[in-house]
Amino acid sequence: MAPKPAEETRRFEHPDASHAKKKRKGPYPIEPITAFYVFLAAGVVAALFAPIQDCDETFNYWEPAHYLSHGYGLQTWEYSPEYAIRSWLYVALHAVVGNVRRLLPQSTKMAEFFFVRYGLAFVCALCQTVMFKVVCSTLNGRIGIFFLIVTVTSPGNFHASTAFLPSSFAMYMCMLGAASFMNWRGGLKTTQGIFWFAMAGILGWPFAAALCAPYILEEVVFTLFSDRETFIESIIRLFRGVIAGLLILFFDFIINLFFYKKVAVVTWNIVKYNIFSSTGGPELYGTEPWTFYFKNLALNFNIWFVLALLALPLFFIQKVVAPSGHGFQTGLRTVVFVAPFYMWLAIFTAQPHKEERFMYPVYPFLALNASMSLHIILSAIGSSDPCTLMGKIPARLKLFAVSVVVFLSLDASLARIYGIYSGYNAPLSIYKPLWNGSGGQNAVGGEGDLVCLGKEWYRFPSSYFLPRDMHAKFVRSEFRGLLPGEFSEAKTGFGFWSGTWLPTSGLNDRNEEDMGKYVELRMCSFLVDTQFPERTDPLPPNEPDYIADTEMWDIARCEPFLDAANTHILARTLWVPDLEIVPDKFRRKWGRHCLLQRKRAY
Repeated sequence: MAPKPAEETRRFEHPDASHAKKKRKGPYPIEPITAFYVFLAAGVVAALFAPIQDCDETFNYWEPAHYLSHGYGLQTWEYSPEYAIRSWLYVALHAVVGNVRRLLPQSTKMAEFFFVRYGLAFVCALCQTVMFKVVCSTLNGRIGIFFLIVTVTSPGNFHASTAFLPSSFAMYMCMLGAASFMNWRGGLKTTQGIFWFAMAGILGWPFAAALCAPYILEEVVFTLFSDRETFIESIIRLFRGVIAGLLILFFDFIINLFFYKKVAVVTWNIVKYNIFSSTGGPELYGTEPWTFYFKNLALNFNIWFVLALLALPLFFIQKVVAPSGHGFQTGLRTVVFVAPFYMWLAIFTAQPHKEERFMYPVYPFLALNASMSLHIILSAIGSSDPCTLMGKIPARLKLFAVSVVVFLSLDASLARIYGIYSGYNAPLSIYKPLWNGSGGQNAVGGEGDLVCLGKEWYRFPSSYFLPRDMHAKFVRSEFRGLLPGEFSEAKTGFGFWSGTWLPTSGLNDRNEEDMGKYVELRMCSFLVDTQFPERTDPLPPNEPDYIADTEMWDIARCEPFLDAANTHILARTLWVPDLEIVPDKFRRKWGRHCLLQRKRAY
């Protein structure tokens, strides 16, 4: 009997079976909503457990947001009206999210802090899902799955996804911008792409806007080889994108005009300070060798960083060894997709001043490059042609080898994430005695108490961890740079939040110490200090062991804190269990990070 035509066969299929087949034919290996839940779960974990790694996050963003919400906070020189190099619009958006939490039951400032982080996790997951969808539909579903795996398991994403930093916000917007440029279905989306990259540059970090350069260049190249009508359409798209960017810039300008009470284009001020500063610029805060980002990205992405570096060479090798015949346009698009990572890494490796957060905007591009590399490698070794070397290797052996590499990478990533959390999470925990039960019952301290920071000033997680009307102050340590001041709490008739525009004193852009930033130790009701028992070097005169001074201080709470200086590099890099079978050389060494309370005088 002859087989029935396909149409006749489908006529007798169960509707559910037909529907399932249609779903399997889609570009997505998993449903986008499932991918969103996975991205969100990773973000929530980061929101709950990620330590604050950069004191800039505390003093340049959490503290100004705290000022907007609660009327007081620490102020860095960047927020002085004299310099005006930080956008109040960016800070205000986060403060609004925190204020939403104040409308809900059992609200505390710590609850606001974590609520903002949950909001960041949600926005980040949305942006990651959008890029995941476009990677699947434009490139390959397998590449999309790899993109998801690299993103959610990497320590880099653990740090960046919920950080209150412009570079993290730029990362979100760059994902939306890249997704717009990559997705040609339904027409080119140049205007949307420029809009999202403009958001990254204006509300986030100006330099992140440069990541759209390969996509703009791609449009220009194709336009030059097209007809007149296509040329005009391209010009219109680019023009609309520029107008959209200028509208964002204008809105940011108006908000900053309200807060600073002066004409200030913050985006330009940031560029001017970082590139054209006559006072030393960012190099005043330290320089690093050219290898810094290579080491840092290897820590935060391990094997995925190596694969990201190999993306372009592997693509060219594939083109030579096994040409696909897709033509010039497909090849150029692939080069455009992998170019942002290389461009960003080259530019920032050349800069003397380097910080981990500078790489945040390019993390999604690193994940994309690594995913494309792995896809190319799997395509090459997946050959079953017995005439080739790969074809002679049993499929199960190849699957086993690839699985081992991926699982080792996953294990290294999880060990890195847990190592960071367990080693450095103490600053987020020691302030709990100030709150104790809900509503502050049985909490230590009282209204108006000062919580002082000495050598541990840069570990302070923000005033969100201090109850209402407790202020953070500094006592002098061996640090000789410029510490933050305080926003003025004066009330004037010229508008809200007068501290954002009133003249400041003792702030400068030269990182020069100002003695007016310190208080006397006798004024402190609480003090934060860290003790490392295994360190034998004599302590500096301005950094005594306050924890050991039991005549003056009681311990309110202590948490274990990794003694990085006395811990082997392997145990500093990855989590190593504190077991007897582990040689002492490779075990982690511990100190303690403590909140001290001044003894009462009887």
